[in-house]
Amino acid sequence: MSVIVIEFTTLDGVVNDPDGSDGTPLGGWAFRHGTAAVAGDKFRLGRTLDEGALLLGRTTWQLFSRLWPSRDDPFAARMNAAPKLVASHTLTDADLSAWSNSQFLDGDPADAVKRERRDVIVTGSLSVVDQLRAADMIDEYRLLTFPTVLGTGRRLFPAEGPHTDWECLSTEQSGAAVFTRYIRTAR
Repeated sequence: MSVIVIEFTTLDGVVNDPDGSDGTPLGGWAFRHGTAAVAGDKFRLGRTLDEGALLLGRTTWQLFSRLWPSRDDPFAARMNAAPKLVASHTLTDADLSAWSNSQFLDGDPADAVKRERRDVIVTGSLSVVDQLRAADMIDEYRLLTFPTVLGTGRRLFPAEGPHTDWECLSTEQSGAAVFTRYIRTAR
């Protein structure tokens, strides 16, 4: 079982509001570069998405539950079919019916991931990523970096975070962005 974090990021490491849905003053930065960088399976999830589970925080789940169910392309079919573990204290069972295969996470994210036998893919969901990073449970980062410097905003790696080393597995251009995969070196 592996924990894979996927994120859109700017050159200066900002990850919040890439699509502008949060309404921040600089939001929407990922989509200013066109759809070539973001369409389809740009994070190369493939079979991992088919056989694993998505782990989403409330905000990301709510955004995705409004977007993905109405799409009908092959990648959307995979997203909609994937099991979704939702970390939330405020959503209800009725809310989860908006997106198929969604269920509440049992316990906090780190404990739930320890019990999980499938690969876990965390997309967006910075509060969940923070908890898993604090528990030293992230095995891989798949980042789509856009040629934008915001200067302000929530960064994937906080300045006060712990030191860790990562190995670059691959890098490729994806439209205006660069897709990069990093795996954890020995702990």
